[in-house]
Amino acid sequence: MLNKLRIWIRYIYLRLSRGSEIVLERIQMTEFIYMILMSVVIGVVAGFGSVGVKYLIEFISEQVFSGEGSMLEKVASTPWYLLILIPTLGGLFVGPFAHFIVPASKGHGVSEVIQSLLTKGGIIKPVVAIGKSITSAVTIGTGGSVGYEGPIVHIGASIGSSVGQFFRVPARRLRTLVGCGAAAGIAATFNMPIAGALFAIEVIMMDYAAHQLFPIIISSVIATVISHHYIGNFAEFQVSPIVMSSSYEIFNYFILGALCGLISYSMIKSLYYFEGFFSEQVKIPDYLKPAIGGMMIGTIGVFYPQIIGVGNESISLALNNNFFWLTALVLVFVKIVSTSITLGSGGSGGMLSPALFVGAMTGYTFGEAMNFIDPDIAFNSGSYAFIAMGGLIAGTVRAPLTAILMVFELTRQSSSILPLMIVVSISMILSSKLSRESVYTLKLIMNKIQIKTFGEHSVLKSIPVSEVYSHNFSVLREDANFKEITNTMLSGTDSSVSVISMKGIFLGVITINTLKENLLDPDHLRDIVIAGDIADKSVPRIDIHTNCYDVLNLCRHHNVEEIPVMDSEQPNKQIGVLRMKDVNEILQREMDKIEHTSDLASKISQINKEHDIAFMPGYVIAEIQVPPSFIGRTIAGLKVRSTYGVDIMSIKTTSGRSYDIKALPKPDYVLKSNDSMIVAGEAEKVNILKSVG
Repeated sequence: MLNKLRIWIRYIYLRLSRGSEIVLERIQMTEFIYMILMSVVIGVVAGFGSVGVKYLIEFISEQVFSGEGSMLEKVASTPWYLLILIPTLGGLFVGPFAHFIVPASKGHGVSEVIQSLLTKGGIIKPVVAIGKSITSAVTIGTGGSVGYEGPIVHIGASIGSSVGQFFRVPARRLRTLVGCGAAAGIAATFNMPIAGALFAIEVIMMDYAAHQLFPIIISSVIATVISHHYIGNFAEFQVSPIVMSSSYEIFNYFILGALCGLISYSMIKSLYYFEGFFSEQVKIPDYLKPAIGGMMIGTIGVFYPQIIGVGNESISLALNNNFFWLTALVLVFVKIVSTSITLGSGGSGGMLSPALFVGAMTGYTFGEAMNFIDPDIAFNSGSYAFIAMGGLIAGTVRAPLTAILMVFELTRQSSSILPLMIVVSISMILSSKLSRESVYTLKLIMNKIQIKTFGEHSVLKSIPVSEVYSHNFSVLREDANFKEITNTMLSGTDSSVSVISMKGIFLGVITINTLKENLLDPDHLRDIVIAGDIADKSVPRIDIHTNCYDVLNLCRHHNVEEIPVMDSEQPNKQIGVLRMKDVNEILQREMDKIEHTSDLASKISQINKEHDIAFMPGYVIAEIQVPPSFIGRTIAGLKVRSTYGVDIMSIKTTSGRSYDIKALPKPDYVLKSNDSMIVAGEAEKVNILKSVG
């Protein structure tokens, strides 16, 4: 019976989806209007979803922590045995629910969204929105020491992805819609539309492309309007304006920034230590681990009730100078451990709110320390708490613009901008030096998922050295004296000169640094130095078949700007040099070409036109069915660029009435009979490719 019901639901969904797609095709909207419509729909749905989750969390909290007053007062008045039991029962529900019923809802939220963009093109199952709403509401509502934003981002992204999948949008559009959902979730939850949009662009998308910016902003604004209607339009935290006692106080913020960087690094390491601890050391079924984590949180909460739940009341107390410095100092480390236990054991929640909490306590403690060191100046500890919140966000998330605007929108104090910029910058620089990855991207790196320059890597791998290297390079024979070496280096524009033997065999290179070192030698030593003596013979070498991605890694590893290009048949004979500036130039041209042509390629794929589209004089984009001779071969093996002079922009795979589009296909992609190639190039060359059998 259930199977039949699922089949019917699936059938109805597919019919409605296909019908919606047909209607939108017939309307023939422009890309601009289409994305505005989608962003408004996602903003509305994600806005209501975020408000609903927040209400659900408050409802659960009120039921399990009864009493009068604020959440902190209710927790403090709860008997110790109930304070241990409530988070334990919450974990006992969340663990089996996430493990058996909705496995796709596992994880912190933000990392999973980034992973879906990188590995699945933004496809997130619709059930995630429902599952994540329940697990996060129960985790936070029963006292989990985490924040709203992680689950809310996951829920919003799931809504954006579901809307995109329903209307069968191409992969490039789907990525943008996922960003719309994430921005809408953050904006509605914290009442900060600007920071919500920036969070999606800076953290989720990792791309400031203009065509992605306006839909994300629209979704963020629409969701915020809905939040204003149901929750209210007010700052999350009420604080006094920041007034520096003297101009010299600005140096205190440099010290505070460094402190925030160290605490941020500790927070990242603590989280992944406890994830490893629960994963490897706790030998019980995974679905029971959240209950163990809940029991540990409840036990800590008996002594420090401030760590139970999100902790906004404690942040407000610190911002308004109503805290004891020793308690604030202890809470810095207790909150880090509590959040790590909640997430490491399998609870559902976010890291932004804990970072705000830890930042507030760090800043307040620092302010009190400054008052102790120099009691003649009345430093406002609440102001330091306020600024340090941004420092912890920047240090853990590695999103400086988001950090600055988030703290500004949470408090609406414009007087904070100058010290906030200093603390955010110093914190991020120091934290980045200690740990390359953020609290979100470290998890992906541990799972061996490539994060940065995802599209650029594919482009570089498709460009062979033969298309970039230069035949013009400076060369010296091995018997050249020091004066000849100096004159050649100074008269050329390259940073190195090649050295060959008397028989024309490549020996190595002389760099400008080598020349500087020998300039310090006495004159009589320089007179006997020849090129063969000082040439670096360990310099890396490449041939014309090497791809530019491998070359880039070689240059970074050896810290060089130029690499000799050798003859494929005579490995000791140099035929040219590859300069990094040339690689960067061709990469920029290729990325610009993709940017300008991707919209047109998307339109071709969506409406399945058979005629070509001219995007500049003499150049066209066309959809070509894969020729029989191409089937079963890789894109790299076909060498389409060098053989036919055209670029493959994307691959469209048809399956029945549906299709999937792979933008920037990898060089090792194997072409199939049901594939079509979206190609761009000179019209004459595209026509030649069409004639291939």
